[in-house]
Parts: sequence; C-alpha cells; structure tokens
Amino acid sequence: MGITRTIGAGAGYVLKALVWVLTLTRVHPNVLTSIGLGINAVAAWMLARGEFLYAGLIVLCGAIFDLVDGPVARESNRVTRFGGFLDSVLDRYSDLILLMGLLVYYASINRFFYIILTAIAMTGSVLVSYTRARAENCIPKCKVGFLERPERIVLIIIGALSNHMAPVLWVLAVLSNIAVIHRIMYTYQETRAIDHLPIESDSPAAKSEPPKAKGAKAGGGKLREGFGSA
Repeated sequence: MGITRTIGAGAGYVLKALVWVLTLTRVHPNVLTSIGLGINAVAAWMLARGEFLYAGLIVLCGAIFDLVDGPVARESNRVTRFGGFLDSVLDRYSDLILLMGLLVYYASINRFFYIILTAIAMTGSVLVSYTRARAENCIPKCKVGFLERPERIVLIIIGALSNHMAPVLWVLAVLSNIAVIHRIMYTYQETRAIDHLPIESDSPAAKSEPPKAKGAKAGGGKLREGFGSA
C-alpha cells in the first residue's frame, strides 16, 4: 500500500470516527454547518491581519465541519431539503468572507492590483456555484468543469500555509472563470438538445396540462451532500 493510500485510509478512518461521535452527541447538522462558517470568519480576520499561517490552519479546521455535516445528517436521519439549502448558502458566505479578508489585507498594504485580482477570484468563485444552481433549473445536471469548492478551499489552505497567496489568487481568478464559461457552454448545448426534442404526446390530456414556468426544476430542491461542492 502506497503512502498516499495509507494517509487517505487513515484520514477516512478518523473522519468516520468523528462522524460517529458527533452522531452520538445528537448535535444538529445545521449547527455544524454554522460552526464552520464561524471558523472561516475567524480565518478571514487572520487573513486581513496578514497572519496567513494561522489563517491556513483555521481554514483547515473549518473544512472538517464542511466534511462532517452531511455524513452526520445521514447517520442521524436528519437529511432535509432545508439543510441542503442552508449548507449551500453558508458555503457561499464562507467562500466570500475568506476572500474579503484578503481584500482587507491588500487594501491595508496598498496593493491595488491584488485587490482587483482578489475581486476577480471572488466573482469567479461565486459564479461557479451560481451557474450550476441556475443551470440545474433548466437541465438535470451541470456538474462539469473544475475548481469547485473543495479545490478552492484546498488552494486557499495551500496559499496561506506556504505564504504564497498571490499564485493561488491567479489560479482562482483564471480557472474559476474558465469553469463558468464551460458551464455556460454545456448548458447551452443541453438546452438546445431539449428544445429540439419532439413533443411526445398529442393527447387531449397532454394538451390540457398547464405549461411549466420557464426554468422550473423537476423534483424540488437538492438535499445536503456534505462538503459543498458547487
């Protein structure tokens, strides 16, 4: 067994044990999600102060709560549509608050270019999630592209711990917006295919059905999936 596989197996065992303990405590998954946001707020404050090493360690701790809230919800039979909604919303807050911390830091040291770069990275990060959510109102799935939330968080952790945040911001700014363009193109192709499908039934019952609102999503909302991946 290789070193990477050994580390992965060990981390998986620790994660399962943590989920088991949290399930026994009967802590609500939504509380875990909220704690994760609070931890990331502290990390953002550290980023704003320029204390990147501590910020990276704190973001790493916050990521643990992102990893366990979904499994705890499933193990305790508390999977709800609202839980999935809250998880997605607070994940977006966590993404933005970390980058806002960097905005404050670069403003405090008068690095105008990096303020702009951080703003572009922030825009791309939000739109990667938004384009998927909006696309899935029109098509069944839009899980294409790269640099979803786990990758973005890992990059921020690496940049903070290594004190090399500038290259990370370049990667976030460029690749996140490329992912947005990819999702737009994919959704365009999928919606064109759907729009050109022939009408399957000309029966009076089919004709009498009221038309669905444009962009209406079949099947309702999305349930909690654990680590926010959008």
